[in-house]
Amino acid sequence: MSAEEQYRTAEFRGYLRSRARIFWAFASALALIWVILIVGAPTALAFGGRSVAESLYGFFSYACHQDPVRSFHIFGEQFAVCSRCFGVYFGLLGGLLAYPLLRPMDESRPLPRVWLFASMVPMAIDWSLGYFQILENTHLSRVVTGLILGIACAVFIVPALIELAEIGLNRSLAKSKKAAG
Repeated sequence: MSAEEQYRTAEFRGYLRSRARIFWAFASALALIWVILIVGAPTALAFGGRSVAESLYGFFSYACHQDPVRSFHIFGEQFAVCSRCFGVYFGLLGGLLAYPLLRPMDESRPLPRVWLFASMVPMAIDWSLGYFQILENTHLSRVVTGLILGIACAVFIVPALIELAEIGLNRSLAKSKKAAG
């Protein structure tokens, strides 16, 4: 990519930040809804919404084994996913919400992929120690390793969203230039 192609005007960067924030807000809202639904299943069950709860548990059964022993509980009912999955989803939400505090919203260059793979190592170690009966993992170890992976995923998802916003903005500008000239 030439220096000319890399240069962006202040106006373009402003538009990009604006569009990127919309993409980021949409992704954050989806992650928030996802986490609310996970906690909503046991809440609905505890307060008499059996059909809603069963639908949510059924939906999340495609993403998680839902082992009651490995799940958090609220109101005496288990979450719709296990503690490790909850850690991943909650970490994703937290990472998405914290992202604008850590990196500019017009920076589409992701971190080196090695960091994403490195974020999987604690989870693999925790799982392996339990699987090979060396050390039993706990709710805390499962949720913490899930949080690490979820936060790392957010750090890679947001630059992809920013790149999508940039592609859309470039297409819009190309169309307007073509229509004007």
